[in-house]
Amino acid sequence: MEIALSPQLPKKLYGSDGGSHFAWSPSDLPMLQQGNIGAAKLSLQKNGLALPRYSDSSKVAYVLQGSGTAGVVLPEAEKEKVIAIKKGDAIALPFGVVTWWYNKEDTELIVLFLGETSKAHKAGEFTDFFLTGTNGIFTAFSTEFVGRAWDLEEDQAKTLVASQTGSGIVKLKEGASMPEPKNADRDGIALNCEEAALDVDIKNGGRVVVLNTANLPLVGEVGFGADLVKLDGSAMCSPGFSCDSAYQVTYIVRGSGRVQVVGADGRRVLETTVEAGYLFIVPRFFIVSKIADNEGMEWFSIVTTPNPIFSHLAGRTSVWKALSPEVLQASFNVAPEVEKLFTSKRTADAIFFPPPN
Repeated sequence: MEIALSPQLPKKLYGSDGGSHFAWSPSDLPMLQQGNIGAAKLSLQKNGLALPRYSDSSKVAYVLQGSGTAGVVLPEAEKEKVIAIKKGDAIALPFGVVTWWYNKEDTELIVLFLGETSKAHKAGEFTDFFLTGTNGIFTAFSTEFVGRAWDLEEDQAKTLVASQTGSGIVKLKEGASMPEPKNADRDGIALNCEEAALDVDIKNGGRVVVLNTANLPLVGEVGFGADLVKLDGSAMCSPGFSCDSAYQVTYIVRGSGRVQVVGADGRRVLETTVEAGYLFIVPRFFIVSKIADNEGMEWFSIVTTPNPIFSHLAGRTSVWKALSPEVLQASFNVAPEVEKLFTSKRTADAIFFPPPN
């Protein structure tokens, strides 16, 4: 059976002059539904406000471009956390979190959302529940219920609920007052991947920052891991697979390159070129490798397990290095001198391989 793995661009779901919301659909990328994965992207123009909402999925948000402000209300919290966000910021968003997003700058603010949908209403899709606007949850309650809930007269409740005529994303007037962010509010919620300590750094090869419970505690509640990878020009990412049954969900942030994925029975199931803006998913246990074009390639990924474990099939940490010479000779059906040549290579490089001289 053919597996549809081709990288895809998102489609616009809704928007206004304040911005637009995009999402990847399981009908275009079936692996979303199969892997219970959701992916969406928010674009806000100057003075654009993404109205307060909560979701049926846990997510990690990643700021692809621009800067702005985000409000995060954790379950049972008495007050929102207001944080300044900028390119490279990753924000952990567990179940039950209410968020809003605002851009007061001229530069477009773009935020990527990747998450897990096993408890969502629709597998492979996020469903957002808006608190206000024409599709807000209180527009469906009668004025009696709204008034009783907020201790208002029914006419007051009707005015409050009906005043916002926009939905999802609105544009505020120039100079509109919004809360100022607080540095302390970022603690445990947001981490800038561009400024964080590197987990892997290979000269002329690539760099990795991994999001985990140590540098972003809320990742533990989100339930999956994430990382930012920068592959240098013409460098290669070692063929490897997740050995704990996780899916790899990859969004290309910058640059371009070639990707090959190999599945069961030694079949190559994907060979393609990817570039900025595309999303693709690698199924459980399938092996993936990437080679960047001349300008390099950068991607942000989630792996659908909190502490992913990877096995690599080339380089210093390759599983081949752990196997005995006799097993290698018999497995490849080669002479001892060929096996020695094979194992003598890639003794220093791990995960990323610089381009050939």
